[in-house]
Amino acid sequence: MSIKISRRAALIGAGSFCALNLVGQNAFAKSSSINVIADKIANDILRDSPESCTTYTISPALVGGPYIGKVSDRSLAAENARNKLVGEWIAKLSKTPSKGLSKTDYLTQKIVLSSAKYSHAAAKFGFGDAGYGSPNPYIISQLTGSYVGFPDFMASQHPVKTKDDADGWISRLHGFAQQLKDETARSISDAKKGIVPPKFILETSLKQLHASYDDKSPVLVEILAKKAKEAGLDADAYKAKAQAIYNGEILPAYKNLIDTFDGFLKNVTMDAGVWKLPKGDEYYKACLAYWTTTNKTPDEVHELGKALVISLGKEIDAGLKQLGYNEGSIADRMAKLSVDPRYIYANNDEGKEKLLKDINGMVADIYSRLPNAFATLPKAKLEVRRVPQYTEAGAPGGYYNSPAPDGSRPGAYYINLRDTAAWPKWSLPTLTAHEGVPGHHNQIALAQEAKGIPFIRSKMLWFGAYGEGWALYSETVADELGLYENDPAGRIGYLQSMAFRAARCVVDTGIHAKKWTKQQAIDYMHQATGDEIAAITTEIERYCVWPGQATCYMVGRVKIMELREKAKKALGNKFNIKTFHDKVLLQGSMPLDVLEEVIDDYIKTGA
Repeated sequence: MSIKISRRAALIGAGSFCALNLVGQNAFAKSSSINVIADKIANDILRDSPESCTTYTISPALVGGPYIGKVSDRSLAAENARNKLVGEWIAKLSKTPSKGLSKTDYLTQKIVLSSAKYSHAAAKFGFGDAGYGSPNPYIISQLTGSYVGFPDFMASQHPVKTKDDADGWISRLHGFAQQLKDETARSISDAKKGIVPPKFILETSLKQLHASYDDKSPVLVEILAKKAKEAGLDADAYKAKAQAIYNGEILPAYKNLIDTFDGFLKNVTMDAGVWKLPKGDEYYKACLAYWTTTNKTPDEVHELGKALVISLGKEIDAGLKQLGYNEGSIADRMAKLSVDPRYIYANNDEGKEKLLKDINGMVADIYSRLPNAFATLPKAKLEVRRVPQYTEAGAPGGYYNSPAPDGSRPGAYYINLRDTAAWPKWSLPTLTAHEGVPGHHNQIALAQEAKGIPFIRSKMLWFGAYGEGWALYSETVADELGLYENDPAGRIGYLQSMAFRAARCVVDTGIHAKKWTKQQAIDYMHQATGDEIAAITTEIERYCVWPGQATCYMVGRVKIMELREKAKKALGNKFNIKTFHDKVLLQGSMPLDVLEEVIDDYIKTGA
C-alpha cells in the first residue's frame, strides 16, 4: 500500500496485530468493523516501520514499545511477509459487506482496499519491492535503497533531545548496516532472474555510492555530534561510537554493494525500460495502474501527453513572443529565457538569501488570495527551507515534507540552492504553488487535520494521481487567482511546468512500453520544454527506475479538472468552487475513481 511518509520516500515494512486504536482524537463514538480493520492495518504497518513511527511521532505505547533505535527489515523474508500480509488485508476487506455502511465507512473500505490491491498487483512478479509501498523493480538504484534515504531521514527526522534518543541513533546505525547487507543480497537474487538496472543507472548509482564511501565527514556521524552537543550530551563520546560503527560496519557494507554493482556492469545493456524484464509489459501495466489509479493503457496515456504538449506549446510560443523572444524553436527560446540576466539570482550567499526571501513573499501573496477559492485552510504552518548543504548535491530541486501530526513540526517546502541558475525568477511562483500552497501543503496538512476519518486515511495513505494531480491542478488555481497577472514571464514558467508534466506521460510510456532509448526520451523532453539537457537526463533516469510514477501528475490533474467541469455543468449557479475544493481535500488521499464518487455525491446533493 502506498504510505505517505514524505513525498521523497516511502519507508516500508510489515508487522503484527495490535488491537490499539490509532485514531486518537478522531475516534468514533462507535467503532465499526471497517474502522477496526483500518486501524489494524495502520498498526501492522507502523509496528514494522519504526522510521514511520518517528516521522508520525507515534506514542510508543501504541506500537508495542520504544522504536527510536529500530529500523525496518529489508530482507527478502520480510518482503515476502509484507506481500502475504497485504493479501490477507485484501481478503478481509473484500469479505466485509459494504451494504449498510455509513458514508465514511464505505469510503474507508473502498480507499484502503484499492490501495492494497494496487500495491499487491506487483507482488506476483517476484522481484523488486511491492509490499505496501510503490512497486520498484530495482531494490537499489540512484533513487531506491536505504543508502539513498536513511542519512537524510536521520538528519531531518530522528530527534536527539535525550540520552535515549542519542542511544537510538547509535542503534539505528547498526540497523542501517544490516539494511545495506539485506538489500545487496536481494539485488543479487534478482540479478539471477534477469532483474538488473540499465548500465547508465548502475553507473549513476555507483557515483553516489562512491561519494558516500569516500566521505570523510559522514552525515550520520557529524549530525549526531552536532545534535548531541545541542542537547547537552557528551558529543565527543557519541561521535566516537558512531564513527566506530561507520568504519566497522557501514563502510564494509558500502564496499560490498559497490563491488556487487561493479560485477553487474559486466553483463548489462543500455535498455532503459522495464519491457526487458520477465513479463515486463504486464509489470509496467501494474505500475501504471498503481500510479494513476486508473485502467488507462500505456497508449492512452502516451497520446494524452502528446496532445497536451502540442496545445501547451502553442501557448508557450505566444508567451515567448510577448516577451520579445520571436525566433527559434520553443526549446531554443526557453534556453535563452533561462539565462536571461533579468531573471537570474547571483550564485552566492547574498543571492541565495534574496531567493529565499522572494519565495517567502510569494507564499504570503498566495496565502492572501486563498480565501477566494478555499473555505478551509490548514492550521499547520508552512516554512520555506533551504535543502541542507550536506545533501543538496543529490537532492531534488524542490520538495515538500509534511508536518508532524502532533503539531511539533511544521510543513516544510524545501528548495535546493546548490546553483541559483537552476531557479530563474519566472520558475519560482509555480514551484511555490505546487510544493507549498495551495499544493502539497494544503492537501497533506488538511488531510492530517481532518476530523472523523481513520488514521490510515488522514495520515498515511498516498495516491500519486490524487496527491500529485492536486499539486499540478493547484498551479492552475494559482493562475486563476491572478498570480501571474503582472508577471508574463512567470506565466510562461507555469505553462512550461504543465508541458513538463505532459511530456512525462509521453516519455514514461515511451521508455517502458514503446522501447524508447534513453536518448529518444531526452530529445523529446528537451524539445517539449526547453529544459537543460543535464536536468532532463536526471529526470529520464528517474523515470527508468520508477515506472509509471511520472504519469500520475498530469493524469490526476486532468481528472480533477474534468470533475470540476462536470460539477459546474450539473450544478450551474449552485456550483461553489470553495465547496468543490473541500470535497476534494477533506476526505484525505484517495484513488481517482473514488474521488469521482465523492464529486458525484456532491453533484446529487449540491452541498
